[in-house]
Amino acid sequence: MRKEMLLPAAAVALLYLVLALLRQAGVIGIYWGQIVDLALITTIQAVGLSLIYGFAGQFSLGHAAFYGLGAYVAAFITRTQGGTPLTFALALLAGAAVAGIVALIIGLPILRLRSDYLGIATLGFGIIVKVMLDNADKLSPVLGGARGMAGIPRLTTFHWVFWLAVLTILIARNLVNSSHGRSCIAVREDEVAADIMGIDTTQFKTLAFVMGCAMAGLAGGLYAHLYSFLHPSSFDFLKSFDVLLVVVLGGLGSLTGTVVTSIGWVFLLEGLRDVLGQQFLDWRWVVYALILIAVMIARPQGLMGGKELSLDMLLRRRAARGGADHGAA
Repeated sequence: MRKEMLLPAAAVALLYLVLALLRQAGVIGIYWGQIVDLALITTIQAVGLSLIYGFAGQFSLGHAAFYGLGAYVAAFITRTQGGTPLTFALALLAGAAVAGIVALIIGLPILRLRSDYLGIATLGFGIIVKVMLDNADKLSPVLGGARGMAGIPRLTTFHWVFWLAVLTILIARNLVNSSHGRSCIAVREDEVAADIMGIDTTQFKTLAFVMGCAMAGLAGGLYAHLYSFLHPSSFDFLKSFDVLLVVVLGGLGSLTGTVVTSIGWVFLLEGLRDVLGQQFLDWRWVVYALILIAVMIARPQGLMGGKELSLDMLLRRRAARGGADHGAA
């Protein structure tokens, strides 16, 4: 492991130990522990869309459909094959794989479209998946159809979601910093210019789309085994706007912004639930919308504005500031 990776790895391990100990000691209760798990699952899903929209520039409105496909595939496997840890791991892989394969199949034709046309095409696919899930009981009674799928073993734990979230972020970071990632960014900035320079734009758009959708499928599998119940309404096309807002608010082209905003978004909604109380629960969506409007007016480029934040960067800035202060003295 390179030296520059030691400090971030140590920080991640320390964060894991602190959160695990706080949960074990009861400082973080069952309810808020589940919210932490949901925030990490949302992070995995949002990082996937960040690859598609933030780095490759492909406007997708069907991300929730792949989230749902991964959830139903993983839940079906554990329901029929048992809820052992090995089965759970295979179910998560299957959910991610199915979402990625479906993304490849539909991505090859629709990714030739651009801008709004691509958004409309992915939106149509999201509606198709929602209708399929509503009638999934005709394929197998286990899937539940419009009634929802119940009896899913509760296998998602903090250990699973934390390390899979770390793995997802690491994969996305390595892709973005590779030559393939730079090609995706070139496509985002100017697809015509990238094509003239010899970049196979369709290939790299498909790469980002497949990887991002596979991450959504992985997040869906974790979600299914966190709440033990699935309903098609949880994966309709409107849910795609939630994760899209997270990516935009975090800053297009910023994994750091996506991660921070994903966690903040989940805790914001739950915090508003507690502040407003049951009587005014529906008003939290009004407060949430006002906060979104205020953030977009104050900082239209998003939280990070396409920049990344790392421990190494903070330490270098601190060292540079200390050196400047010493020189001035």
